[in-house]
Amino acid sequence: MMAQMQRTFFYFATFGAKEINLTQYVKESNEDWTIVIKPQSGLFDINFKELIQYRDLLYIFVRRDLMAVYKQTILGPVWFFIQPLLTTLVYIIVFGNIANIGTDHKPRLLFYLTGTVLWTYFAECLVSTSSTFTTNAAVFGKVYFPRVILPLAKVISTMVKMGIQMLLLAIAYAVYIALGLYTFEVNGYIITLPLLILIMANLGLGLGMIVTSLTIKYRDLQYLVAFGVQLLMYAAPVIYPISRFGGNLLLLLKLNPVTAVIETFRAALLGGTVDWGMLLYSFVVSCVLLAVGFVIFNKAEKSFIDTV
Repeated sequence: MMAQMQRTFFYFATFGAKEINLTQYVKESNEDWTIVIKPQSGLFDINFKELIQYRDLLYIFVRRDLMAVYKQTILGPVWFFIQPLLTTLVYIIVFGNIANIGTDHKPRLLFYLTGTVLWTYFAECLVSTSSTFTTNAAVFGKVYFPRVILPLAKVISTMVKMGIQMLLLAIAYAVYIALGLYTFEVNGYIITLPLLILIMANLGLGLGMIVTSLTIKYRDLQYLVAFGVQLLMYAAPVIYPISRFGGNLLLLLKLNPVTAVIETFRAALLGGTVDWGMLLYSFVVSCVLLAVGFVIFNKAEKSFIDTV
């Protein structure tokens, strides 16, 4: 009887994972506990059942992220269209007209828009998830829920935004066809679109979780990411075609996992060929980064509140 009374429970409190004795709270040896919150025992331990149980909370966070940004603006969700359109127009003027960077004889509007939509999705996923711990420390310290829900919500809400921007791309695509400004048709590569989105989501989520785990101790990374993402855009074929490069520069460009995604998307809509080896490389890299991100995130969430 006394052995049962001396049961030890693990719990995850606001001060991290601690081991305590709850003998004084146990009134009966056969008492049944409905929920026992305990720290994860392994780096890869992800309770998917718990994520499903908290799907309503995930929906609430996604809805909050979508509504909070433009709730008190005049144009509201119209900004989802205005932002990529203005960005594309700037690229046309600066890189197309002034710098005279070619687009492989493809319409500049569609060339820049295809690169902008996918790159913006990756960049926003990375930036928004990289501050998960620091921006939500107050919430994490008061109530328990699977911490990975917040970065997942960022990725999903940003994906919804990208879907709206895809509609803008479809409208521009249809206008070019209707006016006969450019003759082309969608090829079979369009079926790779779900895979391309998955790769971008994996890259943004994986890198974001790695950065947010490191920012617990190194806050400078949070500012470095916001600045670095702007520079990284020039290491991807967003504003220029990959055909402009050769030799070592082309090799370095192909090492960027985002390159194959953007090139495949352009090949699907604007014509061209797909380098399946590059695409497989991007998929593998994205999966590895996602796995590493989960490992570091799971380790950091156990004691991050003590540091933050």
